[in-house]
Amino acid sequence: MAAITAAMVGELRAKTDAPMMECKKALTEAEGDMGRAEEILRVKLGGKASKAAARITAEGVVAAYINGKVGALVEINSETDFVAKNDDFLAMANQAARLVAEQNPADVAALAALPVEGGQTFDDVRTALIGKIGENMTVRRFKRFDTTAKLASYLHGARIGVIVEFEGDDQVGKDVAMHIAAMKPVALSSEQVPAELIEKERSVAELKAKEDADKAVAEGKQPQSAEIVAKRIDGSVQKYLKEVSLLNQAFVKNDKQSIEQMLKANNASVKSFVMFVVGEGIEKKVDDFAAEVAAQMAASKQ
Repeated sequence: MAAITAAMVGELRAKTDAPMMECKKALTEAEGDMGRAEEILRVKLGGKASKAAARITAEGVVAAYINGKVGALVEINSETDFVAKNDDFLAMANQAARLVAEQNPADVAALAALPVEGGQTFDDVRTALIGKIGENMTVRRFKRFDTTAKLASYLHGARIGVIVEFEGDDQVGKDVAMHIAAMKPVALSSEQVPAELIEKERSVAELKAKEDADKAVAEGKQPQSAEIVAKRIDGSVQKYLKEVSLLNQAFVKNDKQSIEQMLKANNASVKSFVMFVVGEGIEKKVDDFAAEVAAQMAASKQ
C-alpha cells in the first residue's frame, strides 16, 4: 500500500476543504490515488467536496476582444495575484486578445512570434515585462471567433471570461454571457457534455449506491434492488447533465425559465460559447500547514 504523507493529505484538503482525517481516510482507501480520493470524498461528503474541488488557485487574467464578427478570449497566467493586477500585465493581456482576433495565430507559439509596435514580437514584450517585474508570465490558451453571427462578451473581474456566439437581440447575448460566467456550464447541450465527465459522474453515483447498500446490510436491512439502483444511478447522471448543459440550466435572471425557453421567447439562439476561468485545472503549490506543524513538533523533541 502506498504511504500516505502529510503533504498528500494537505494537498487533498486544499482541493476539497474536507476535514484532515477524512482526507487521510480517503487517500488510504484510494491507495494514494489523488483523483480517486477526491471521488471518495464526494461520495462521503456530497456537494461540499465537489464545490471546494472547483476552487481555482493559479493567478492571472482573462482578456476579451471583439471587433464586429471577430473576437478572441485569452488567458495569461502569473505567479501572484499582485502581478495579475498590474497595469502593464493587464495591457499585455488585452494586446494578446487583440492580436489573436486580428492576426489569427495557429497556437500560443505563433502568437508569441507575432510582430508588435517597435519592431518587437509579442514574446519580446512578455519577456521584457518579466524582467521588469521579476515574475514569470505565460500565455496559457486562447479561443478565436470569426462568425457570420453576433458576438458578446462578459468579464467577471479579470478571472472569468466568456464569449458567446449567438443570433438575436444584443441584450440576449450579454445576458447569456453573464449567465455562463455565473453558472459555468460545460457544454451547450446535454448531448455535448464530454463522455469522460459523464463517466466520472456515473462512477460517483455507483460508489454512493454501493456505500448505501453496504450500510443497509450492516444494519440488517434489505438493500435496494439492482433495478432500483440502476434507475437511481441513471437519475443522478441525468440530473448532472441538466445542471451542466447551458440550454437546460435555469436562467439566472428568471429561474422560472430555462435558457432554452428564454432564447425561444426572444427569438434568439446560441451557436457556441467559450468560458475561461483563471488557473482552471492548473495545480499550484500550496502551503502544507500539516507538514510544517509535524516538522516543528519533530524539531522540538530533539
